[in-house]
Amino acid sequence: MKRIVELALVVILILSFSITAQKKEREKFDPLHDAAKDIKNAVVQATKENKRILLDVGGEWCIWCHRLDEFILADKEIDSTLHANFIVVKVNYSKENKNEALLSKYPKVEGYPHFFILEKDGKLLLSKNTGELEAEKSYSREKLLSFFKEWKRG
Repeated sequence: MKRIVELALVVILILSFSITAQKKEREKFDPLHDAAKDIKNAVVQATKENKRILLDVGGEWCIWCHRLDEFILADKEIDSTLHANFIVVKVNYSKENKNEALLSKYPKVEGYPHFFILEKDGKLLLSKNTGELEAEKSYSREKLLSFFKEWKRG
């Protein structure tokens, strides 16, 4: 009996580590990233995969950026819809790196996080205030899904 209990505990531990290891981590905004190079790479990938590009502008200092990332990761349908249709590029905006040269090519950002939707060739299609996708102290599942589906290719 003791052996069975020990084996059960081992199996439970292995399963809990496996589940924890499979949890998808949110991509952070990195002030050291070369956002212009990231976008060039995204254009190549988007062209190959026939997807659009979503620039997610924000920073690690931004609580709403964290809320948005966590909201998307927690909802498999939203996460899969986003990544099935867009190449996502995180563009850092912080004291360390405001990416001013890059962001000056796009409409002015009024708040964070902010989305820019680009065609697969890098041409700007839309500037989106993500505040329009909020619901109370979080985001609206319906609004996010609708937005991603509306702006996907084809």
